[in-house]
Amino acid sequence: MNNRYAFVAGNSGPWRLSSMKTLRGPDLSPAQRIDFVHADARDADAPASWVLHGVMSNVRYATRTEMGALKASQEPLGRPNARRAALIPIKKSAAWWELAQDERRAIFEETSHHTAIGLEYLPAIARQLFHCREIDEPFDFLTWFEYAPEHATEFENLVTRLRSTPEWSYVEREVDIRLERIGVHDQSPYVKTP
Repeated sequence: MNNRYAFVAGNSGPWRLSSMKTLRGPDLSPAQRIDFVHADARDADAPASWVLHGVMSNVRYATRTEMGALKASQEPLGRPNARRAALIPIKKSAAWWELAQDERRAIFEETSHHTAIGLEYLPAIARQLFHCREIDEPFDFLTWFEYAPEHATEFENLVTRLRSTPEWSYVEREVDIRLERIGVHDQSPYVKTP
């Protein structure tokens, strides 16, 4: 199974950009729309402002109990009422990657409570994390969120809380991209979260 996906920014795609704000580090080029596709399904000749690739990978830093709670509460992407989305690419500092796995876990969950915070917003806000550090991309992670318009305030609360944690002191590049789904859209390239 191909687990590599691409976020293609340009003039076509089912998601219209409503805002794009650089919080840290360099900007991404402006675009009007984003398409979210399997990387090998993308037309490489189609014009794009930028393309970000990510890979679905195993869940990291989560315990078996946390993984069970996520699986029990997480809704799939592509729900008809989820007409809002956010793509948040981030890159963490060298200091983060120099930490041992257990040290990163301690910051991620024991100190910052990343998973616990996320669980509070399920099932209203669906999410999928894509890893990109290992495939030589400009970001380390791409997180894709989908939610219904009536859950927009909850989504703002979620990202505000995550950004106020000790974990975020290791983020050196972050772009916050907000989108609205336009037209008819099926679930094709979406995947269920683990």
